[in-house]
Amino acid sequence: MKIKNICCIGAGYVGGPTMAVIAQKCPEIKVTVVDINEKRIAAWNDDDVNNIPIYEPGLSEIVGEARGRNLFFSTNVDEAIDQADMIFISVNTPTKTYGIGKGMAADLKFIELCARQIARVSKNDKIVVEKSTLPVRTAEALKNILDNTGNGVNYQILSNPEFLAEGTAVQDLLNPDRVLIGGDIASEKGKEAVQALVDVYATWIPQKNILTTNVWSSELSKLTANAFLAQRVSSINAMSQLCEVTGADVDEVARAVGKDSRIGPKFLQSSVGFGGSCFQKDILNLVYISKSFGLNEVADYWEQVIIMNNHQKRRFAGKIVKTLYNTVAGKRIAILGWAFKKDTNDTRESAAIYVTDYLLNEQADIVVYDPKVRKEQIYADLEYLGTHSLEEIKERVTIVSSALDASKDAHAVAVLTEWDEFKKLDWETVYKGMLKPAFLFDGRRILESKTKVGIGFEFYAIGS
Repeated sequence: MKIKNICCIGAGYVGGPTMAVIAQKCPEIKVTVVDINEKRIAAWNDDDVNNIPIYEPGLSEIVGEARGRNLFFSTNVDEAIDQADMIFISVNTPTKTYGIGKGMAADLKFIELCARQIARVSKNDKIVVEKSTLPVRTAEALKNILDNTGNGVNYQILSNPEFLAEGTAVQDLLNPDRVLIGGDIASEKGKEAVQALVDVYATWIPQKNILTTNVWSSELSKLTANAFLAQRVSSINAMSQLCEVTGADVDEVARAVGKDSRIGPKFLQSSVGFGGSCFQKDILNLVYISKSFGLNEVADYWEQVIIMNNHQKRRFAGKIVKTLYNTVAGKRIAILGWAFKKDTNDTRESAAIYVTDYLLNEQADIVVYDPKVRKEQIYADLEYLGTHSLEEIKERVTIVSSALDASKDAHAVAVLTEWDEFKKLDWETVYKGMLKPAFLFDGRRILESKTKVGIGFEFYAIGS
């Protein structure tokens, strides 16, 4: 089965980069990314590829090469579905904010809407690929909808979860640790569908890095991978608190532990907490699934990872308040970094949002600088929490265009994203422009303590 036309529903952080790389590596396949968000599609089609809606190192160059040749961005969803041999579903699956499973379960309404649209439009057999992160057994629901509301069309459902790390997404797509494809490997048609997707990826990825499983294992593997990674972050963050009260240094502890070949060094960087679209959402989903099957101890185990992460954010914000003589009311606090990690403009579940909200509750005046996040996004992130009105947020939160502007006349500076430019910042100039005593809080452990203290800062880093 040779794939000639691919449609991807959803032009977000997963769909856009994934399809751009497939288009670049498979010039014989027409790849169309569709979305009902006209503004987003217009940005993907901007004449200046530097204005595409997602910032990832190397992505604009790939889009520039393939766009107009075999990579297209469109709002005509029906046409793209009709023409496609293979359809990737890459829409948002947020945590439910209502009803059964509120605050834990994945909201699958967008997935179901996609399935019904595919069923309505399709006239010939299709391979439908789950690219969004989904609860285990979602493929069963998809197939039920497609088989019972379609036009006599035969569908094969595959699970192909993404394992991208934002900031390195392009390299993760070009040189992945593994590509996971789950399908109905017990049937001939299912095997053919799996092989069709294997052949797409095998254009540039070694066969040994392409794993095939049944569809349920594939769905659960994505949740498990994110849960394990988040668990490591919460584990080292738990130890950071012990380090602070015992005189140990969390970096030294992490280095010693990471030398154990059974453990390894990755994801042992203590910080103000993990963010992003996946970790919290996927763990909460795992908690909900476990509870729904009566596995309460399993649910409690994974929920603790989230509890520790939320505690770390509150603890960091509380440290700022306590250090500034137990009050930040009317004090200017500079927040350096709003994205949840460097080299991305994604702010979902960023620690900066929650630290800022905590400080606003304490009546602080906040000044924010991030090199890639726009002012409108910062305001929207704070408004979404619902604890402060947009009017109050705009009155109390100022967005500036440089770290020096943010820190001028500030009582304290808090580094909340590990952007490289913050390591290279002229900290002596920052110090001179601040009110004294000048407090510096490193929430990402990217700054060298000795030099900052030597400049004159009252310096605090998590885990020291």
